[in-house]
Amino acid sequence: MTDVLVADVLVVGAGPTGLALAVDLARRGVDAVVVERAEGLFPGSRGKGIQPRTMEVFDDLGVVDAIRAAGGPYPVGMIWQDGRRVGEHRMFDPAEESERAGASPYGAEPWMVPQWRTQEILFARLTELGGRVEFEREVVGLEQDEDGVTVAFTAGEPVRARYVVAADGGRSTIRRALGIGMTGETVDPNPILVADVRITGLDRDNWHVFPPQADGTGFLAICPLAGTEDFQLVAQFPDGDHPDLSLEGIRKVAAARSHLAPEDLTEVRWASDFRPRAALADSFRSGRVFLAGDAAHVHSPAGGQGLNTSVQDAYNLGWKLGAVLRGGVAESLLATYEEERRPIAGQMLGISTGVHRGEIRRGEATRQLALGYRDSSLAAETRPAPGPVHAGDRAPDGTVDGVRLFDTFRGPHWTLLTVGTATALPPLSVPTVRLSSYEAYGTGVFLVRPDGYVGWAGASAEGLREYAATMGSSLG
Repeated sequence: MTDVLVADVLVVGAGPTGLALAVDLARRGVDAVVVERAEGLFPGSRGKGIQPRTMEVFDDLGVVDAIRAAGGPYPVGMIWQDGRRVGEHRMFDPAEESERAGASPYGAEPWMVPQWRTQEILFARLTELGGRVEFEREVVGLEQDEDGVTVAFTAGEPVRARYVVAADGGRSTIRRALGIGMTGETVDPNPILVADVRITGLDRDNWHVFPPQADGTGFLAICPLAGTEDFQLVAQFPDGDHPDLSLEGIRKVAAARSHLAPEDLTEVRWASDFRPRAALADSFRSGRVFLAGDAAHVHSPAGGQGLNTSVQDAYNLGWKLGAVLRGGVAESLLATYEEERRPIAGQMLGISTGVHRGEIRRGEATRQLALGYRDSSLAAETRPAPGPVHAGDRAPDGTVDGVRLFDTFRGPHWTLLTVGTATALPPLSVPTVRLSSYEAYGTGVFLVRPDGYVGWAGASAEGLREYAATMGSSLG
């Protein structure tokens, strides 16, 4: 009889979603195994924009310094016509004063890091924490019962886990095995080629944009990939065309749509093609199996929402799995994953589609700092007149009275914060911070979740003990 390995959580897919989740679980002492069907990590740039909110998540996961060192800011867009520069194009709207008051330390624009490099950084962090990834492990089926899930592979022994998370992409084998459908639409019927290339004779100070031509030839965009010697080349084709992914094929596209000579494009390091679509899984859960990332929602790449929404799925699910598996919290907590994340994913799908079609600008809507869970069953707002921050909102950063809040929040724990009140507090086994005042919060008592959102808010601590009791030993 074949041996069955046992784990708390089996994560299927070693993309940004699966790796971020595995990092979060590892630091919580949860035994998680990541399996990946490919021979190694994904080699392309695809999702290259990391939004400010995701930078905050990476801060908490212990990788933000490496992410900052690996990338850089987005360059200004440069529009070309007939071999001449005809004007700059600002890709992102500036932050409004209301956004700056949100107190994010990572600015108002995304940070550019090629997806392959982001995955390498998360993989290194997972290894540092003692986690592991098993490559060349392709799932062929699963069975679940009251106690766990058994997953079978094309090769190697099955894995038995208490929970499974499908982070295996838009064509998710796990989602299909569960029979969960996806509802969506084609955002654009025109195929798009994306490739990581080496180019000579083109500066790295601009994101070079060559608009569609009068004969119907689609656009070409060439963006220098921060922290590398590569450029990301993106080209649109008419519906029905099949882009040639070879070096010669991509050279022809670049030469036909720009002033570049074929030989200026010296190497293709990775290439793919796709048709932009938007789709949302009908459910994010079936029994002990959860869907996250592209397995749960598929975006147009416009606006940089796919990778970011996916990493934040992992961040939401990680602390909840940890609380149930290690903190003695009732399993019903896991129902709040779909409750909180599916509406957010739907909202982000609308934004990415709007950006693709030119209906929404990259700016406040795409930074993801204003997202929250006010309508969640975990959000307990007990004040008759809440201030700027409500239960369910993202907890802002800031340095007040010599205390930097994100330094206090960092780690797999809850945090108790009071602002402008000396009210007595119950004895909870969590870090506690008292601020004399901070305009970004207003006045009150705030219990901040492990993922940086306010769970409970009150004018005093009345009712806090009862809320904390529902969160098990992690709150004392």
